[in-house]
Amino acid sequence: MLIGLIFRGIAFDFRSKAQERLRPYWDKAFFLGSLVTALAQGYMLGSYIIGFKSSLGAIFFSILVSFGVAIGYCLIGANWLIMKTEGRLQKQSIAWAKVCLLGAIFCIFLVSVATPATSLRIFQKWFEYPNIIFLSPIPIITASLVLMMWVYLRRLPMVNDKFCWIPFSLTIAIAVLCFIGLAYSFFPFIVPDQLLIIQAAAATSSLKIILVGALIVLPILIGYTFLSYKIFHGKASSLRYD
Repeated sequence: MLIGLIFRGIAFDFRSKAQERLRPYWDKAFFLGSLVTALAQGYMLGSYIIGFKSSLGAIFFSILVSFGVAIGYCLIGANWLIMKTEGRLQKQSIAWAKVCLLGAIFCIFLVSVATPATSLRIFQKWFEYPNIIFLSPIPIITASLVLMMWVYLRRLPMVNDKFCWIPFSLTIAIAVLCFIGLAYSFFPFIVPDQLLIIQAAAATSSLKIILVGALIVLPILIGYTFLSYKIFHGKASSLRYD
């Protein structure tokens, strides 16, 4: 993953300084770096879900999850382009998003099946009464958001490009719900069924320092993110120096 991130950053920077005939090569380097990073993150997620087992089945599952995560990133990117572009590129992005949404559904289904299957404790947290009642809003809302995204993708682009931001917003909401589901499943373990959060925690004094830092830095990061979205909102246009 680190190699992919480094390669990705170098390709992005060098492309802007390269001669025109060399830029396609840097485009491919950027693509490969991004793909390697996404696949590595997905593989780590798959390994984490099944408790870092090393059997052939566990490796195969982690590979499947790695491709699912990469497809999920593609869905986020496609929906971002729908929001930021117009014309031919926007229509192509809608087509990409439809395909990626199907892949993301497969990944969510795969993780949802494997997570309780690998742990009796998680199975009980999901399906025993009354836990199933408490957990049911997450899959119901997630399925509803996925269906809503599919409906909007079929209707876009609309007149005056209305609601072009909805697929991207729905992607964020779905990702948040998936992480909430994973957090609910694994709590209070930091490594599923092996290591408790409290066992992996730092010293109390260290945690207090981190808490103070987080209370200061986190609002700044959230504010900076909202400010960036506010400044750069609207459609992307050709780069000009007036």
